Amino acid sequence: MKPLNYQPDQLRYRAMIGAGGIGGGSFFRLNGNHTLGREESRSGHFLDQRDYCKLHIIAHYVKILLGEAFPVFPIGKVGQDDLGGRLLEEMQQAGLDTCFVTQDANASTLNSICFLYPDGTGGNLTVDNSASERVEPADIDPAQEVFARYRGQGMVLAAPEVPLPTRKYLLEKATSFAFYRAASFVASEMDYVLENGLVKSIDLVGMNLEEAAAFSGGEFSDQPTEGIVNAAIQAGQRQNPDLVLSITAGRNGSWLWDGRELHFTPAIPVAVKSSAGAGDAHLAGLMAAAALSLAPEAAAALATLIAGISVSSPHTIHPQLDRTLLQDFRKKLALDIPDALQPFLED
Repeated sequence: MKPLNYQPDQLRYRAMIGAGGIGGGSFFRLNGNHTLGREESRSGHFLDQRDYCKLHIIAHYVKILLGEAFPVFPIGKVGQDDLGGRLLEEMQQAGLDTCFVTQDANASTLNSICFLYPDGTGGNLTVDNSASERVEPADIDPAQEVFARYRGQGMVLAAPEVPLPTRKYLLEKATSFAFYRAASFVASEMDYVLENGLVKSIDLVGMNLEEAAAFSGGEFSDQPTEGIVNAAIQAGQRQNPDLVLSITAGRNGSWLWDGRELHFTPAIPVAVKSSAGAGDAHLAGLMAAAALSLAPEAAAALATLIAGISVSSPHTIHPQLDRTLLQDFRKKLALDIPDALQPFLED
């Protein structure tokens, strides 16, 4: 696969360490739109869609975009089962260095089933005792040599589906080694994030609208979109004036607060096969842009381009995404790209 077009000496950051859940999932389409009953037996069929956890999605895209010159080290746990073995193999094939991913003999790989009604609504069934739940702060320590090797030149990602204390420890470790710190959290974790001051240890945080509403202490259903965005920015500024905040809203576009100015980028009009994973793809684009020292407008454009391509695949990791596909996608839709981004997309 072709990474973005750049010379290694152009990189502001030269490696990434990430901690988060590693797992997979499947999609099951139910027959009939009526809500599944407690004792009901319902027919349906599995769909040809693959689901992945946030760490895997973001780490994959960062690696594909930045290529061999940019090592990516995920930290996590999988079970000693077929799913864990397959995920490890897929990560290695993408070029991820899995030396800090261990196989736990006493737990299964994080796994979920997404059930879908014909009208597109649905829900998830996810195991709550997976190997990812057993990732502890001590599991970060083996990466000490990588932290030391890339002091002041590395990035970390703290992603959901591993315990919050582990992510807090990762961010503290990254701070001590002057790493660029990116993170995402689900809405139910925002109280912990705010109460424990995690925002002070983050440079970039990616959210959707529901998570942004929780971050500012509001209710998602009670606020207009602009109110949610502004309240989240204000909440972040109170704890960390330098925080860069990304808020995605699907087909309604995304907002990037760069610490001084708010940038809105409309979504790319594309036929959506699955919106799952689009926010993670967007965050991966912003991390790649930070490594390349792209200005906010170019960073937002790259993230939006990657998110737009991601939803054109039924899988939460688009298996063909690389620079060639970015070029083809841009040309097909006649997209207007900031001048600063164009050299990175060209051959």
